[in-house]
Amino acid sequence: MPRPAPARWTAGHMPDQQGRTAVVTGANTGIGFQTAMALARRGAAVVLAVRDADKGKRAAAEITSAVPAAKVRVLRLDLSSLASVRAAADELHGSCSRIDLLVNNAGVMYTPYGTTTDGFELQFGTNHLGHFAFTGLLLDLLPPSTASRVVTVGSAGHRMGGPIDLTDLGWRMRPYNRTAAYGHSKLANLLFTYELQRRLPAGGPLAVAAHPGGADTTGSKDAMTHASALTRTAFAAVRPLLLQSPAMGALTVLRAATDPGVRGGEFYGPRGFQQSRGYPKAVRSSGPSYDPSLQRRLWTISEELTGVSFPAR
Repeated sequence: MPRPAPARWTAGHMPDQQGRTAVVTGANTGIGFQTAMALARRGAAVVLAVRDADKGKRAAAEITSAVPAAKVRVLRLDLSSLASVRAAADELHGSCSRIDLLVNNAGVMYTPYGTTTDGFELQFGTNHLGHFAFTGLLLDLLPPSTASRVVTVGSAGHRMGGPIDLTDLGWRMRPYNRTAAYGHSKLANLLFTYELQRRLPAGGPLAVAAHPGGADTTGSKDAMTHASALTRTAFAAVRPLLLQSPAMGALTVLRAATDPGVRGGEFYGPRGFQQSRGYPKAVRSSGPSYDPSLQRRLWTISEELTGVSFPAR
């Protein structure tokens, strides 16, 4: 029986990761980079799955500079292209005998209306469908153990935007709302996690979700370039009070990925005010995220849109 986790859980509480392989999407910056760095420090072989290979190489160099013995490599992955997702999965099948941790971290936020290579609304297509397909194509590489994890990074913003409309995921029948579209993509991350856990066999692997709270990352700053003037002003006012460093934000992901006491289908977030900052703990997500019917409907749609069916286990 695992010991109860401390209230102030840090990366120092992670078990040794020697002999384990972790794939982290969006690992060249922010939460993804800090997650990859911490896993490398504990001995994991880390694959930085990134859209920009040059940025990935710079991130890998930074990790090996800090951790000379680190085993780290770069994999090109553009989650807005199903062809790229399939190519990356094929490359991993050819180079890895197993993957112990898959951290679905990459994403876009508050973008103007756009579409992926395959014609999906950009935020939903990248944040959810890309990771849905990537996970399905790699699931056979995860050993049947509760130490094997699929950790999908959500957001407290999954509560934004009102009910998700599964009949208009492309926003073709209504005016586009970038904030709502982002919120729906993050809700989809949770619906996916909970349905995946229900479909996984007893004994593992586990599907877990996490959100970093208000992490002061490059992504959060870039997102503000797409926001309204009012939103940017409000963000500047609360930033010192509600945001924490990417290293602190990554703790929720690291705990979800490595803590032996984690259970499948849990959701980890900061324990501070409004889950904006602080050390990680298990938290509750929104009511709709726990709706089994909504989870199953989204799963079916996601399989149809991506052409990826998860292997029977």
